[in-house]
Amino acid sequence: MTAALYRDDPYLKTCQAKVLQADADGVVLDRTVFFAASGGQAGDRGRLLCGEDEVEVSDTVHASGGIRHLAAAALPVGADVIASLDWERRHLLMRTHTALHLLCAAVGLPVTGGRVDAGSGRLDFDMPEPPDREAVAARLAEFVAADAPVRTRWIAAAELAERPELVRTLAAPPPADAAKVSLVEIEGIDLQACGGTHVRSTAEIGRVELGKVEKKGRRNRRFAIRLADG
Repeated sequence: MTAALYRDDPYLKTCQAKVLQADADGVVLDRTVFFAASGGQAGDRGRLLCGEDEVEVSDTVHASGGIRHLAAAALPVGADVIASLDWERRHLLMRTHTALHLLCAAVGLPVTGGRVDAGSGRLDFDMPEPPDREAVAARLAEFVAADAPVRTRWIAAAELAERPELVRTLAAPPPADAAKVSLVEIEGIDLQACGGTHVRSTAEIGRVELGKVEKKGRRNRRFAIRLADG
């Protein structure tokens, strides 16, 4: 299995690792700083350095045996490598994901789906009536300006089962067989289960632009956001 170093420190940009598996489908390492796509957040990109060889990683996914780095060339099993993130893209993903948590708090309704890309994202809400878009945009800007600390901690899955309000999305709840679950707390604003990567404070997100709100079915409405510099 792969040790996911980003779970404890999403600001790590590189790490040394050993190749556990390598074939046409990609490379599995014993440890990595690359986030594997899940919960609506896109997987990381970057490169693996092995001696004089440099292999581009186009995506990162969960797979049997660990986290798989989709790479154009195989590496020798047992080789030592340096895993190096496309940090600029990762940081955009972190800022966007935290901004979507603020949007979730600003709207205050159950989430039915979402997507986190580098610099843009969306959330679908169980919302039968049209929203006050300007009020949501104002709250979103207020939350960013608050410079509220963002912290991640772990709780036992049994505790999460007793606190259903911590699961805000109806589309992809935490796996039922997980022993522990990650909680993301934005101080004074939001607290929910989430396994993604986030920034340290809301001010780090920067200015967020709220796009159009689309009706998606009888009860669902889609909110799109974009980072002003993303």
